[in-house]
Order: sequence, then structure tokens, then C-alpha cells
Amino acid sequence: MVGRRAALVTSSLLATAAVLSGCSQTSSGQAVSIYHDPFRVAGLDASSGPSGLRPGAPDAERDIVGTDGGSIDALAANAITDIETFWNTQYPTLFNEPFQPVDTLISWDPTESNGPDFCEETTEDLINAGYCSLDHTIGWDRELLLPEVQEKFGDVAVAFIFAHEYGHAVQRKAGIVKGGSESALVREQQADCFGGAFLRHVAEDKAAHFTMNTSEGLNKVLASAVAIRDDDPNDPDSHHGSAFERVTATQIGFTDGASACTRIDQEEIESRRAELPQQFDSEDDSGELPVTEETLQEFLTTFQSVFELENPPTVTFTGADTGCADAVATEPVSFCPSTNTIGINVDELAERGTPGRVGRRELMQTDITGDYNAYVLLASRYTLAMQQQRGQALDTPQTALRAACLAGVITAALSPSNAAESGAQVTLSPGDLDEAVSGLLTDGLAASDVNGDTVPSGFARVDAFRTGVLGGQVSCDSRYTE
Repeated sequence: MVGRRAALVTSSLLATAAVLSGCSQTSSGQAVSIYHDPFRVAGLDASSGPSGLRPGAPDAERDIVGTDGGSIDALAANAITDIETFWNTQYPTLFNEPFQPVDTLISWDPTESNGPDFCEETTEDLINAGYCSLDHTIGWDRELLLPEVQEKFGDVAVAFIFAHEYGHAVQRKAGIVKGGSESALVREQQADCFGGAFLRHVAEDKAAHFTMNTSEGLNKVLASAVAIRDDDPNDPDSHHGSAFERVTATQIGFTDGASACTRIDQEEIESRRAELPQQFDSEDDSGELPVTEETLQEFLTTFQSVFELENPPTVTFTGADTGCADAVATEPVSFCPSTNTIGINVDELAERGTPGRVGRRELMQTDITGDYNAYVLLASRYTLAMQQQRGQALDTPQTALRAACLAGVITAALSPSNAAESGAQVTLSPGDLDEAVSGLLTDGLAASDVNGDTVPSGFARVDAFRTGVLGGQVSCDSRYTE
């Protein structure tokens, strides 16, 4: 949540127990997971076409209280119209009753004192977007919040915000989630899931006003969910979930549709949380471990404890380029197959692991950075040594996704509750997985092959990482075969 919010607003900006379920396809008489093809995204082609408002589509004509008639309100009207078209079909199928759209749309400028009220509260200083259960309305800040989301993540990310908010309206009308703070996390995760189902609708070219490719376009929308997350898990008002959880819920909806979202409850969420840390031990704990040669060595020792390689790689801290004869050096960490060596540029890796900050005039970061951006990259390069010793190819798309998946296996082993069993010398902090997810959605180097080549879909990269975190090495081995 960015900024303050009205007390009675149900609002947010934005498998098995272990992994997303998804369908399978049949090839040569054998079932093949929809995740097997690294150039497909939950069964869709990893496309690279346009993303955003559909060229030539006329703007939707909607009544908006408080509108200034500008481009942001037009964008909001287009998004809400497409979302209502989606639910007009989905709602009767899921709930056996007609769909009821929200009663009123409300727009405001939080820098003004004479704007309309929203949910019986003034909108002055209300930098937010939300659904109000009191009067079945949706409202938004057109001046600060939505323009920044649009600038950083694109038009479809703005539509995703409204898809999330409309998810709350659907929950309310269908009565599928109880009110009260004890159900807040379920409401938010379910709304993210409904948002993901709408994104699938857009990706399948069924939306009148929006289009979205499933590579960079979808990556940016998922990155917006990372940016607008609960960044302080110790805050009692944090009930939207971590970036890891938000992206997972969104992917459930995108992969399995709106019906899967109705099955999200507290038990399902807890199954996805597994043994991962949820809160800091103290207010002074930042969860950050500076990247140094010493800390890197501690992580490398832990990796070996997890995988117990017969021939662990040697490590040099003098640079990523080791003069390798059979692979391209990848900065700031690389693996050389012919010498079984990991080369590390410590200074550049430390820079990658430096926490970012929100600028003075910003509401959110574009990328979430921190120490685990660096350590998960090192983990993924270590897994290349493991793949080589298992006789697996090191220069294929499956290599890249296995690297992300096995880095997820390492990540789970670093959980404080698993440390004794795994022999970990270092442990995870809350927020580490969010940093990993952000990196996977941006440059994806932690999901790349030995030459630094990755797959175009951040969706697939994040899913591979989560598969390792929650499903373990067995899931990696079964899903990402050559």
C-alpha cells in the first residue's frame, strides 16, 4: 500500500501446495507439462508484440465522479470496461447468478482539498486506489499514483490495479471471503489471483481496449506487483503479502483461471509460505548481509552442504572472466565448465546486492534490490557445476530454468527452520525472496545458461524459482528436462 487509506476501503494497489498446477498437453502419447517448453507461458506462446492500449480502439464512455476528463481517467474507464466485460461472462459461470457491476466510479487529485469523498472519507492526501464495500464503488488517485505506475510499468499495469480492485467487488457480491482483519490476507491474495485471470484474458487478445505480450509486457505487470508489496512484514497493517506471494497468486489466476482463485484460503496461502521466514526478529534487523569475499565463501560452503557435489567447483575472487575456453564470461559471476571454476567480481556483485531506495519524489521503486540479488545469482552459477556433473547440457533454455529452479532449492535450504538440516552457515531474511523475484523479472541473469542467455518470459523464470523453493529438487528434475 502506498500512502494512507480510508478505514473501510477494501483496497490494494496492487498448484499443488508447492507449485502452480496447470494443465498438460500430450505429445507422442505422453503427458507433457505446460512448463516443459521454455518458450511458452502457461500454455501461451512467449510473444513479443505490443503491450498497452490497443491502437485505434475508441475510449469507453463512462460516468466518473470528479473526473478532470484527462488521459488517466480515460485509461481507467477503458480498463474497468474491459474488466466488467470479463466478469460479465465469468461471474455467472462461477457463482450461478448475474454479474452486478460497481455502482459508481470516482476520480480525485489528492493534492486538492475540494475533491469528492471516497468511502465516506476525504480524498485529500489519499494516494491510493480502492474498492469501497460501503457503497460498491471504485476510486482512484489520478494525479500521483496511477501516473507513476503507468510511467514505470505501463498501461496494462494500471489495468491490473483495477482488476485487483474489481476482484474485491466480486468477493463482496459473491460473499466468498469473510470480512475482518483475520481474512485480509486471503482477500488480497484472491484479488491478485483474479487480476491474473484478467491478464490471461488480455494476453489471449480478448480485451477490447488492451493488448499484452507474454514476455516484456507481462514481465512489467508482474514487476508492478513486486513494487507494490508489503515491504515491512512486521507492520500489523501488512496484509497484501510479500512480492513472492503476490506474484504467485497472480500466476495462479493467469495459469488456472478465476475458478482457481475461489479456492485460495488461509490454508492454501500457508502451504505456499512453507517454512519461509515471515517476520524480522527485531525492529533493528534490516535483513541485509553485505557482499564480501568472506560472506560469499560462507554461502559457497552452504551450497556444498546442500548438494554435496563429488567435485565442487573451485572459486576465484579476482573477476568473472577466467579466460574460459568453452563459455562466455557473465558479469559479475560466471561458471567455466572446462575448468569447473566460478569466477566472481566481488565489487560488481556487491553493487548488485546493494539495497535500493525510493526517491524523494517517488512512491515506489522500479526494481527491488538487496543482498539476495547477489547471493541468488551466485547460487544459480553454482548449480551449473551441479548440472555439468550430472551430464546435463549447459547451454539450453532448460539449463537456464534448471538454474533458477535449483537456486530455489538452495533458497529453501537457507530458511532458518531448515538451517540445521541443510548445514547452512547463513540464513534467509524476510524480503530476500522478493529481491530474487525482482531480479528474475528484470535481467533474469539468475535464470540463465552458462553463457548468460535466459528465456524471454519472466513469468517462466519466476515459476522455475518458486518450483525449487516449494517443490524441491525432485520437482526441478521432473519439470525441466531436455
